[in-house]
Amino acid sequence: MSAIPLFDRSREVVFSVGELTGMLKGLIEESFPRIGVAGEISNAARPRSGHVYFTLKDESAQLRAVMWRSDAQRLVFDLTDGLAVRAWGGLTVYPQRGDYQLIVRKLEPEGIGALELALRQTTARLAAEGLFDPARKRRPPRFPRRIVMVTSPTGAAIRDFLRVIARRWDAIEILIIPVRVQGEGAASEIAAAIATANRIRDVDVIVLARGGGSLEDLWAFNEEITARAIFASSAPVVSAIGHEIDVTIADLVADVRALTPSQAGELCVPDRSEILSHLEHLRIRLARGGVAPIERCRSRLDQLEERSRSAIARLLDRKSAEIARYAASLEALSPLAVLARGYSATFLDGETTPLHDASRARAGDTLRTRLERGMLTSRVESIELEAGTKPRATS
Repeated sequence: MSAIPLFDRSREVVFSVGELTGMLKGLIEESFPRIGVAGEISNAARPRSGHVYFTLKDESAQLRAVMWRSDAQRLVFDLTDGLAVRAWGGLTVYPQRGDYQLIVRKLEPEGIGALELALRQTTARLAAEGLFDPARKRRPPRFPRRIVMVTSPTGAAIRDFLRVIARRWDAIEILIIPVRVQGEGAASEIAAAIATANRIRDVDVIVLARGGGSLEDLWAFNEEITARAIFASSAPVVSAIGHEIDVTIADLVADVRALTPSQAGELCVPDRSEILSHLEHLRIRLARGGVAPIERCRSRLDQLEERSRSAIARLLDRKSAEIARYAASLEALSPLAVLARGYSATFLDGETTPLHDASRARAGDTLRTRLERGMLTSRVESIELEAGTKPRATS
């Protein structure tokens, strides 16, 4: 573009708005193809197009800015109003509004790394949703039968884990779902592998593991897609990411956090030697202590038997005394006792009720008389009745 003098005293130059704006656009773009601008985010917006629009401002001025979708997709942190950032890009003019704006190619938070800020933001958001709540976490079974491990098949993590399992408890089946554990797309692979593990029958534990590394290396385990996959798992998840000083979001969501893949092996299965030692200890205790309870029970039974015999004897004595008293009372009331004193009982032949009234008999009846010793049989010769008593009618 040839230079056009803006002020020519020999003649007046009149530009259209479009011409002037175009001249300014070219001048600004040529003069500021790449600059860095520090400011505070305000009016941040991310419409469905995926582009990001915001304003950079300080105490004295403000600058419109836009980040096209292709660059915005690389942002790992959220743009929030009030966030201090450094933006790199080029200046241009937006002719429709006559505004100049910054086309942002790269954006970093002021005073903190982009990944560190993203980690803080994601952690705060997921914590508010309850993904780290200790109350929802589950303990893996004491004696698991099947473990699914999600990890890189070539990393040191899998070797360390399997070595510990082989030493401690070999009565177990271990399945491995290979994934990338760092780099672009790794988080999606890890989330998909966790979902796959939950579709396998009889899975007791899912182990998520990789070796140590930088924040960038471990970033796949800080992404939200990984965290939500762990949270949605129906089987308990043990995380073993990095080393002791490395704490990822996956560690915070997981049911159990192991400091290393080796410790994950120790947490997942019991120690065979400890189990055998415990069983031997129980056997010895049973052998030593098994006789004493039996002897105590036998002694107790003997005591109960003696007490029962004494109680029965006392009961029999009381009942015998009661029976004797009842017998004496019955004896006093018995007609036989009266006979012993010289009295007798007379019955009409064939009857069992004693004859109390002479009018019930008639001449010729056979009588049977019971004495204290023996029985007499007689025949009625005559009947003497008391005055007013009528004899029994004859048939």
